[in-house]
Amino acid sequence: MPTSFRHRPVLAAVLAGAGALMAGAVQAQEAAAPVAAPSAGPGVAQGMAQGAAQGVPDAAAALASLPHDLSPWGMFVTASPVVQAVMVGLALASVVTWTIAIAKTAEVTSAKRKARTALAMLEEARSLSQAAERVGFSQGTAGALVRAVLAETHMSADAPSRDGLMDRAASRLERIEAAAGRRMARGTGILATIGSTGPFIGLFGTVWGIMTSFIGISKAQTTNLAVVAPGIAEALLATAIGLVAAIPAVVVYNACSRAIGGHKAQLTDASAAVLRLLSRDIDRHALPRPHAVQGHALPGHGVQGHGNSRAAE
Repeated sequence: MPTSFRHRPVLAAVLAGAGALMAGAVQAQEAAAPVAAPSAGPGVAQGMAQGAAQGVPDAAAALASLPHDLSPWGMFVTASPVVQAVMVGLALASVVTWTIAIAKTAEVTSAKRKARTALAMLEEARSLSQAAERVGFSQGTAGALVRAVLAETHMSADAPSRDGLMDRAASRLERIEAAAGRRMARGTGILATIGSTGPFIGLFGTVWGIMTSFIGISKAQTTNLAVVAPGIAEALLATAIGLVAAIPAVVVYNACSRAIGGHKAQLTDASAAVLRLLSRDIDRHALPRPHAVQGHALPGHGVQGHGNSRAAE
C-alpha cells in the first residue's frame, strides 16, 4: 500500500478534531452573547431613559422658580416683610454709627487741642492771676477750672483759716472733670448698644427667613438646590448686614473710649496744675482778689457767678 493512502485516516482524524474545536468555539460565543446583552444593554438604556425623563421636568421647574436677580438689592426686594424690616433697621443703625463716629472725632479732636494749649499756658503761669489772664476767661474746660478756683477763693476770703481751701477747690475741680467726661461721652452708649445687639437682630432675620424658606420648600414639594438656595441666601443677607452694622460700632466705640480717656487725662493734668498754682498762692499769701480779674470780663461778683455755673455742670 502506498504511503499516501496509509496516512489518510490520520489526516482525516486531525481534520475532524479541528472542525469540532471550531464548532465548540462558535457555540460558546453564541451562548455568551445573550447573557452579556441582557446584563448591560437593556438595563442601562432603561435607566438612562428614566433619568432623562425625570431630570428634564426637575431642571425646568428649578429654572422656573430660580430668581433672576441674586444681587443684594434683588434679594432684599424678594425677602419677606419681617426680614426687610430687620435689614432696614440695621442699615439705619449703620448710618447712626458713622454719624456718631464723624461727630465724635471732630469733637474729641477739638477738645484735646484746646486742652493741650490750655495745659501749656497753665504750666507756664506762676500764679492764679497769671492763669486767669491767659486761660481763665477762655472757652473750654480748662478755663472753667480756673474760674471755679477763683470763685472758691473769693467765697473763702472771710474764712479764718486757709486749711480747707485746697479741699474745697479740689472738690469743685473734680465735679467739673466729671461733667466734662459725661458731656464728651454723650452718644457713645448708642454705639455700645448697636455693637452688642446688631448680630442678634441680624440672626433673628436669618432664622425668620430660613423658616419661611422651609415653608416654601414644603409647599413646592421639592428639595432641589436651585429652589432652596435663593431663600437661604436672602436670610443670610440679614446676618451679613447685622455684622456690617455691629463691627464698625464696636470699633468706633473702643476708639471713642480711648480718645475720651486721653482727654480726661488732660483735664486731670490741668486740674493738678490749677491746684498747684493755688497752693503756691496760699504759701505766698498772695491769693487773687476779685478786682484783680474784673477787667477781663466779670465785674463785681462775676467771678463767683461763672465759677458756680461751671461747677454746677
